[in-house]
Amino acid sequence: MHRNVATTMMRDRIVPDWSAHSNVRALTTLRQGGVSRGAYAGLNLATHVGDDPLSVAENRALLRTSLALPTEPCWLDQVHSTGVVAATSTEVCRADASYAFHGGLVCAVLTADCLPVLFCDSAGTRVAAAHAGWRGLLAGVLEQTVAALGADPASLLAWLGPAIGPSAFEVGAEVRDAFLAVDARAEDAFQPSPSGRWLADLYQLARLRLNAVGVENIYGGGFCTFSDPQQFYSYRRDGACGRMASLIWLVD
Repeated sequence: MHRNVATTMMRDRIVPDWSAHSNVRALTTLRQGGVSRGAYAGLNLATHVGDDPLSVAENRALLRTSLALPTEPCWLDQVHSTGVVAATSTEVCRADASYAFHGGLVCAVLTADCLPVLFCDSAGTRVAAAHAGWRGLLAGVLEQTVAALGADPASLLAWLGPAIGPSAFEVGAEVRDAFLAVDARAEDAFQPSPSGRWLADLYQLARLRLNAVGVENIYGGGFCTFSDPQQFYSYRRDGACGRMASLIWLVD
């Protein structure tokens, strides 16, 4: 089931409007604020995109302070994989999702067109964040994240954060064919492009994958990073650019 629930967009962040337990904190940063300049202007939180490392460090410190985070977020070395790790604040793990079962740990993913997906259970005892570009979606990163949470999928809530929208994400026939080979229902997530290629709907593809493993409480979607340069970084639009962060954690 797709919940058509509004999402609150504040000056510097998007906060999910979902029926999460009061123990759960979640948000996606916007590009406003921060000290980065040039192509990365704003609150760039990624160290791997060519921005000044001192600017990124200051942006991350601003993030921790403004959100009163309990610790440094679990920054990942994202590689479009299905790797899921337990969140840690002391090292950078090579993976595309992390989870936490108690407070004091902040799950985080960085995106600039790929789809961030935040998870929690209805009891407010476990959370996760996943980075899902088309390669990760196809390979099963969302399914692996659900499995790592170790809860009844029917008890889980998922929120789809800002990603490139279905009117802007053009892909080749080989991408469409790969998704259809796994699930024929994915056909509805692809529309012909005037260029002869295909326009892909990451949100619809994610909902199909989540529904297939029993997750029905799905919120969010409807953003387009490509078409809103004031709010979002977009790699497809700009090439060199910063990254937003999607964060989720538990409080006592």
